Amino acid sequence: MGTSLTPEFWKMFTVLLLGAAMVTFALTAALDTVYVRMQLRRARRQRGQAPTPPPRPQSSAHPPLARL
Repeated sequence: MGTSLTPEFWKMFTVLLLGAAMVTFALTAALDTVYVRMQLRRARRQRGQAPTPPPRPQSSAHPPLARL
């Protein structure tokens, strides 16, 4: 005795599959953010100061714009 997969089953399967994918994506992004913050905090402690962003390259072809 076999069972047939109804259209309602496929709709629910799709909803659950997409829901699981969205939860996985959001959880991964949140955990990645926590990990990066932990690494930055560890680097600050080791250096004893807040990390500074890398210097921006200066182009000699164009003078810097004046701030208004």
